[in-house]
Amino acid sequence: QVQLVESGGGLVQAGGSLRLSCVASGSIFSIGAMLWYRQTPGKQRELVATITSGGSTKYVDSVKGRFTISRDNAKSTVSLQMNSLRPEDTAVYYCAASITLGYGLGYRDYWGQGTQVTVSS
Repeated sequence: QVQLVESGGGLVQAGGSLRLSCVASGSIFSIGAMLWYRQTPGKQRELVATITSGGSTKYVDSVKGRFTISRDNAKSTVSLQMNSLRPEDTAVYYCAASITLGYGLGYRDYWGQGTQVTVSS
């Protein structure tokens, strides 16, 4: 059983900062890519940032220079530092991870339950 639990969401004024964290737990053998998505009502889930097991990162254009994704492999955590927040960043943020439960077994994606981020103007 694998669980991803996010924390750190909340209400912040435009221009402010928040840090989201996500910890993976359970019978994990190895974690590949870790990702942050966000979703607003009526819209498709959007991939915000990705970090590989080796530390390579990618961002959607709208957050480049403002958001930073990082991970701690020893603690099975991924974080998203969000600076210079804008009202359009308001969404439910989800972490996801590609995880395998054993040597030679395939990877599958696991998801957290989501955490609300609200940026007021």
